Amino acid sequence: MSYANLLLEKNNGITTITINRPKKLNALNKETISELHEAFKEANLDKSTKAIIVTGSGEKAFVAGADISEFADYDIEEGKMLAAKGQELLFDFVENLSTPVIAAVNGFALGGGLELAMACHFRVASDNAKMGLPEVSLGVIPGYGGTQRLPQLIGKGRAMELIMTAGMIDANSALNYGLVNHVTTLEELLPFCEKIAGKIVRNSSVAISAAIRAVNANYKDGVNGFNTEILEFGNSFGTADFEEGTTAFLEKRKADFPGE
Repeated sequence: MSYANLLLEKNNGITTITINRPKKLNALNKETISELHEAFKEANLDKSTKAIIVTGSGEKAFVAGADISEFADYDIEEGKMLAAKGQELLFDFVENLSTPVIAAVNGFALGGGLELAMACHFRVASDNAKMGLPEVSLGVIPGYGGTQRLPQLIGKGRAMELIMTAGMIDANSALNYGLVNHVTTLEELLPFCEKIAGKIVRNSSVAISAAIRAVNANYKDGVNGFNTEILEFGNSFGTADFEEGTTAFLEKRKADFPGE
């Protein structure tokens, strides 16, 4: 499938999705959100893809935010629908994807951009990255999961301060807060993410998908994460990957997981 606002590259089991709207600092408009949904869906269905990296084109921005011009004149109901549809189509979709997603945060990750990065399974930032949720400076609040995921990642107090001040933090502060896992130079950002993704690719994709479901269960209302872990752990024993992994271990050789 061809995309107007995205670039896709597949190599060694890794699909890299690049948001390509450099003149708009890769801002998320409706078309780009829809295309991202399709690109993540395509990569997730591709059995040769074992890890996904998402980043922004150029050196200035991962995603500088949402395209405000598209919703500046919305009413209350339209605002609710905007948030609900966006969360379902992209942000919740990415969080619950069975293929691991790494956000390679280059430059500005603001508003919807930070919300997209937080929906990914983990984040790596370049040393020029700036992150924040500036929505209250526009008279609105984060609507793509920002008020929920930011406190989960950095704690309630820090999240409250960042949201209320509409401020930005740099990459080192984000690392200190636990918002990102690593900080690299801009030049090393993608190679570093590819190195981590390469480690992921070597492992059982079936087990990784189960681990994602188990971890996410802890953050879902009314769901007992421990019970989900028990279920997913037990189910693992019925997979071809478990048979191959344990056999390879006992035979002292490298596992060749079939992904089943």
